This record gives sequence, C-alpha cells and structure tokens, in this order.
Amino acid sequence: MEEAILQWWPIIIWDGVWKAIALWKAAGNKQLKWYVVLFILNTAGVAPIIYLLFFDPKRKNKSQSQTSSPDSGVAKQ
Repeated sequence: MEEAILQWWPIIIWDGVWKAIALWKAAGNKQLKWYVVLFILNTAGVAPIIYLLFFDPKRKNKSQSQTSSPDSGVAKQ
C-alpha cells in the first residue's frame, strides 16, 4: 500500500508545478475562465501546459513579433 502511494509523488509534483505556473499566468492575464478550469481540473499537467503554450496572450504576442519583423528578407522596391 505504501509503495503505491510513493509511486504517485512524481505525478503530484509534476502537476503541482505546472498548475502553479499556469494559475499565476492566468491570474496575471485576468483570464478568469482559464483560472477556474485550471484550478478545478486535475489533468497531470496537461491542461496547464496547453494553456501556457497556446492560450497565454503574452506568449502569442512574443511569437507574432518574432515572425513579423520589418526586415523579413523581402527586398524593398
């Protein structure tokens, strides 16, 4: 019984770290719906990672600014 409990600790820690980061970002971005979803669901880190990669507005702005630079290799005429 005790061995089975010990096997869950890595997953609990993994989920806790990702959940804490995602909750911090969702609160900072004032995204209440995501905050509630991330707080309630236990998905072993999957939902927080999805939020951080695809729905964090600050991350979207960084990736858009990198892809749409003024000198994108197109010759000016």
